[in-house]
Amino acid sequence: MTTNHQSSPVRTKPWVPVFVSSEEFDDREREYVLRVIDKKRSFRFHGSQEESDAARLEKLYRDRLNVSHCLAVNAGTSALIAAMIGAGIGPGDEVIVPAYTYIATASAVLIARAVPVIVEVDDTLTMDPQALEAAITPHTKAIIPVHMKGIPCQMDEIMEVARRHRLLVIEDVAQANGGTYKGRALGSIGDAGCFSFQQYKLVTAGEGGMIATNHDIIYARASIYHDSAYGFWGLNQYPDVKLFPGENYRMSEINAALGLAQSERIDSLVSRLQRVKKRIAAGIADIPELQLQRIPDPDGDVSYSLNFFLPDAATAERFSKRLAEEGIPNGTIHNNGFADRHIYKNWTYIMEKQGASERDTPWNCASYTGNVEYSPDMCPNTLDWLSRAVSISLHQSLTDEDCDDAIKAIHKAMGRN
Repeated sequence: MTTNHQSSPVRTKPWVPVFVSSEEFDDREREYVLRVIDKKRSFRFHGSQEESDAARLEKLYRDRLNVSHCLAVNAGTSALIAAMIGAGIGPGDEVIVPAYTYIATASAVLIARAVPVIVEVDDTLTMDPQALEAAITPHTKAIIPVHMKGIPCQMDEIMEVARRHRLLVIEDVAQANGGTYKGRALGSIGDAGCFSFQQYKLVTAGEGGMIATNHDIIYARASIYHDSAYGFWGLNQYPDVKLFPGENYRMSEINAALGLAQSERIDSLVSRLQRVKKRIAAGIADIPELQLQRIPDPDGDVSYSLNFFLPDAATAERFSKRLAEEGIPNGTIHNNGFADRHIYKNWTYIMEKQGASERDTPWNCASYTGNVEYSPDMCPNTLDWLSRAVSISLHQSLTDEDCDDAIKAIHKAMGRN
């Protein structure tokens, strides 16, 4: 990378925040929320389910994903926990998670009383199928592939490993709502899919989540777990599934109304994002020093993030700084504070095997006879890829002129004009 760097920045207009949600609240959101208020019904189990926005949201995702069951919950983390409980995961089990994901993925495994096993990601920045298979032990019960930054995982390879070893697959789709893999909606490929509607997601309700599954028992058990009084609302479709203690992970009608309004426009959001990303990616394809992130299915990429790798960490840091000076906000593993919670080595309570009670953690419960160990340097490939990565957040409102500014800024930051 040369240093032909002029003082006048390419772009002076504001770009977008490092993390964005759709944030297109308009008359539709207002109408749906006011409908809830006018009905004086903020709790979904008060009155007819036909009038429930949570029930409407569940139907929308059943239809979108072409699955038998969807269950609205209050957060993406809640969706992961309830799905694992629904699948029968618990004490004594190991669940494989990627080294690069939001900490909630691993934390949810602990809350389900299972043990997270952390494996490498590759140049897709999603789970490396070879590392996945190498980590399987007699205690492994499930895999949680994470469609990180809107990028679909290598699901053919992951599902082949899972089938061969008879493992459950629970997709974490928190960052990839609206994405697909070879024509199938993300969240519909594994045994269950878990979504988030938190503020920083493409589709937001402020907070919220969704479980999708074709398995009757997973759905029945997740329903019981998401509501400690579920058996008392008269809604239990599977009376043969015994009741057990649950949490209160219900979604409110107000959150559901926001999520419904947002989800009704998801296809147009993804389409605009894909056009933006393709334009910028094509415009920088002539820079040999930049290695674009490999995407297992480009047509299924949600496309809210453009990621590429520089030859080494020091070069990535210098480039990132210059690109920011050119008016294009971006992040690396080192200068993006949000990244800390997404990288395994920073998950202190997992690295140190700390639970809410030192007397009783998933690692030392009587039913666990495995021996999982953690260390900050246990996934060197992941740390290498991340140290060389530069990420630019994209937004559906970016124009062709905005994209061309980004292309010029990237070329300039590389000293190519």
